[in-house]
Amino acid sequence: MAEQQLENPATENHLSTLVILLLKGVIYQEADAGLWNVLLNLQARVRDYVMVLGLELVLDEAEGYAFLRSRPEVDDDAAPKRPRLVARRPLSFPVSLLLALLRKKLAEFDAGGGDTRLVLARDEIVELVRVFLPDSSNEARLIDQIETHLNKIVELGFLRRLKAGAANQGGQAAVFEVRRILKAFVDAQWLAEFDARLAVYQAQFLAAGGGQ
Repeated sequence: MAEQQLENPATENHLSTLVILLLKGVIYQEADAGLWNVLLNLQARVRDYVMVLGLELVLDEAEGYAFLRSRPEVDDDAAPKRPRLVARRPLSFPVSLLLALLRKKLAEFDAGGGDTRLVLARDEIVELVRVFLPDSSNEARLIDQIETHLNKIVELGFLRRLKAGAANQGGQAAVFEVRRILKAFVDAQWLAEFDARLAVYQAQFLAAGGGQ
């Protein structure tokens, strides 16, 4: 039998680069169009590669992002449990509440058509949360708390902090873009149950003292 032809070294290099970057975080089309095109061409190879690690590739061509997540566990008591390569991150009630509100805002924004980028000033985000807080809340303390939660959401990759004055926001100091990858983590079924979930979050948020 003829010896199997070796893989193209350039292809192998691209594959390694893609897997390493995906293990570190999200790949966005807007950040590197060339890398994105390589990922589209090699996505079948990437899927096969990460499957061995117990991961699966989530790639949304329309929204322009890709990331890795753990494959669902097989419901078999005899099968050994795989260690999780991608760790789950427990979220506080306030951060979960903000993510829920931002996801609903994104759905409303998409329904209105027009621009594909949802950009919100910090004050607009504060107003989204304010209805869930007692009227007596201290304004400065409230803003400080929400800033802390926004920083966490930026760290998670669901928000991107923009430079002052970006996106025609009148030069406000704190402006954020809602990353569309949020749609992959808060899906349509979850959103359909939004009102019931918000009622639960509101009760938990107040019980926790407004995010302390």
